[in-house]
Amino acid sequence: MLSFDENFKGPLDGKTVLDLSRLVAGNMVSLQLADYGAEVIKIEPAGKGDPLRHWLTNNIPVNWKVYARNKKSVSMELREADARDILLRLVEQADVMIENYRPGTLEKMGLGPDVLHARNPKLILVRVSGFGQTGPYKHRPGFGTLVEAMSGFADRNGFEDREPVLPPLAMADMIAGLYGAMAVLIAIRECEVKGGDGQVIDLSLLEPMYSILGAEAAWHQVTGDVRERAGSGSNTSSPRNVYATSDGKWLAMSGSIQSMAERIFRVIGRDDMNSDPKFRTNTDRVANRQEVDEIVGGWIGARTLDECMEVFDRENVTVAPVYNIAQIMDDPHFREREINVELPDEDMGTVAMHNIVPRLSRTPGGFARPAPTLGQHNEEILGRIGIPATEVAALKERGVL
Repeated sequence: MLSFDENFKGPLDGKTVLDLSRLVAGNMVSLQLADYGAEVIKIEPAGKGDPLRHWLTNNIPVNWKVYARNKKSVSMELREADARDILLRLVEQADVMIENYRPGTLEKMGLGPDVLHARNPKLILVRVSGFGQTGPYKHRPGFGTLVEAMSGFADRNGFEDREPVLPPLAMADMIAGLYGAMAVLIAIRECEVKGGDGQVIDLSLLEPMYSILGAEAAWHQVTGDVRERAGSGSNTSSPRNVYATSDGKWLAMSGSIQSMAERIFRVIGRDDMNSDPKFRTNTDRVANRQEVDEIVGGWIGARTLDECMEVFDRENVTVAPVYNIAQIMDDPHFREREINVELPDEDMGTVAMHNIVPRLSRTPGGFARPAPTLGQHNEEILGRIGIPATEVAALKERGVL
């Protein structure tokens, strides 16, 4: 089990981030920054907190414990003028602010970019929304499910003869969060190296989600067609699928380069396929991928997963077992590289979560603190801007904090 180190100083030490966002996307942006040493201060609604606190599993907010690690919490009721004044004083000392209100809401609160930049011209403002700050859909609710549908992802996901399939996790939010963290670092570099002022990062969930479709638009432009869903197969390479083994397990295979496809056919005793016009090139194999899958799947289906892996590992074939989370937790590679870590937790004893990604050799990230309780750092943070503990208590009594 790892432990928290309150003295951890990462490469982003000295950077202060005010995170007003709720749920996943904004929290993903600030998580990346917090893991590398930025001081991330969650500005949460007084008395309620981030809705992630209320996503409970066996009465435990496991999502909050993961997404809020390394962060601090200040509770604040921004409908109160006193709270907005306090926020503006914090903005003066911040480098980054993250929000995910519907477009226009921040302006209605009297906290629009013009107001924020008047207080701090260097502030980098990340505005997370479902569809962006402009355009005819800007006022639509920004739920990841909606953009996972409209981005084209769901239409490409699943099987041709069944309904489109949404991802079973907050994919759009997490992808947007990674893009957002990268954008923050770009903006920070521009300020530090080129002496620029702060700026607004318009981070929609839609555009990052759409971007992962890759060359889909170009493919449509060239062909005029819409690609059908391919299940776990592929419209661009073959063999590529998941195949059932004789012991009821699954194996994933990718023969996406010519030499690998040829090797796969030799290994399963079908070298003849390499000279067969139906399978000779990748284009041929994609056109006949159902037959390719039947042949490859037949060989795999006659053997256990361990037997398949022994042969394919020996012959350097690109395959992997399909894991569930229990298998991941038990796998020696995951354990040796500490892809999962266990950290002290007041509710669970220890809490398992993903390690910091990516791995930097000289300036790695670290674990400074567990996810905070609501308003845990009110006195510490507000004390920096000259608000004494007695006034903090009075503001809390009035429902401002």
